[in-house]
Amino acid sequence: FQGVGVLAKSNTFAKHPSQLQFEADINKLFMYTSYNRLGRDAEEADAEEIIEIASKATLSEQQKQVQENIHYQVEKFCSSMDEILLAHIDKAKELHESGSESRREKDVPIAEKLIVPETKPLKLAEVSHRLKDRIGYTLDIRPSLIPHKEAGQGCFIEGEADVGAVLAFYPGVIYSPAFYRYIPGFPNVDAQNSYVITGHDGTVINAQPWGRGGESREVWNSSFTTPELTTEVTTAENVTDKVLKMLRPLESSGNVGTVLEMRNPLAFGHFTNHPGKDMDPNVMICPYDFPLSETEMRAYIPNVACGNTADVKLRRSGSFLSRKGNHTSLDAPVLKTLVLVATRALCNEELMLNYRLSNSKRKPDWYTPVDEDEDES
Repeated sequence: FQGVGVLAKSNTFAKHPSQLQFEADINKLFMYTSYNRLGRDAEEADAEEIIEIASKATLSEQQKQVQENIHYQVEKFCSSMDEILLAHIDKAKELHESGSESRREKDVPIAEKLIVPETKPLKLAEVSHRLKDRIGYTLDIRPSLIPHKEAGQGCFIEGEADVGAVLAFYPGVIYSPAFYRYIPGFPNVDAQNSYVITGHDGTVINAQPWGRGGESREVWNSSFTTPELTTEVTTAENVTDKVLKMLRPLESSGNVGTVLEMRNPLAFGHFTNHPGKDMDPNVMICPYDFPLSETEMRAYIPNVACGNTADVKLRRSGSFLSRKGNHTSLDAPVLKTLVLVATRALCNEELMLNYRLSNSKRKPDWYTPVDEDEDES
């Protein structure tokens, strides 16, 4: 009984299981993404050093490093997308920095003031092909290989990616707990929508309005009507009504008018399936706080927030992995997004994500629990 009393006073023992899982995830992400950032020239000694640092670093320190590592990859991805899509990168930057007030009257609605940089008239398929040439991989959506009738479409990597690589964004509308009531179908938000995901901090992302993306760069506003993914809605009236319900809170909170690149080849995290029997996950969810001050990258982050995120701050500090020292230090409003990270080297295969369905809910027949101790290698 004395031993039980000692355990009860332990901070680790007192933590909620979800907090322990979160800390374990951050520890894995720290090691995976740090190793990835060192590049293919990384040696076994580097891996051992990362493991040692991970064992000593605090949770906060590990979280900061994961953010740095993810942002480093996202920067490279955005740079590749600029090279593919922008005919005149310097001119586009100049237009963005100068703003639109000098070219438009101040009483013009904000959505009409935004400058959408001129992009090359490429289809999503061509953008995807060119991205693969640059970074070594892209994504494809096709029938899942999981042997059950509800598997539907799956998300496949085409090409090769190393452990720790950012493989996909989870696109769509972001809802903080304060805005849950605006989620379509609330409170039973997942009743007819399997494209909803919840982060550890309670942030919910609904990927339904993103669908399969699009074929252009455009402004998110009240005319944004990307087809939804579910087939339960059968009439045009219902589709329009449902889409408008999603957009109303965005209009009222100042989030309309965001320019998004719909031809994002990695914006398909919502098609990733839970592994079938005798299959293992090969990706895991990673929280990524995108700094809204990074205006040149914003179009490639396939999310908008329901409500104002300006009160959320992120401080980016120095990185132990930086060979030349980190010149980035800022406080900035962020967009709380989610990305999928590879838990091992991947090559031309279907992405699998452990859904971790709650024990409090009746699980579907196709759901097979994953042994967290054996799902990564």
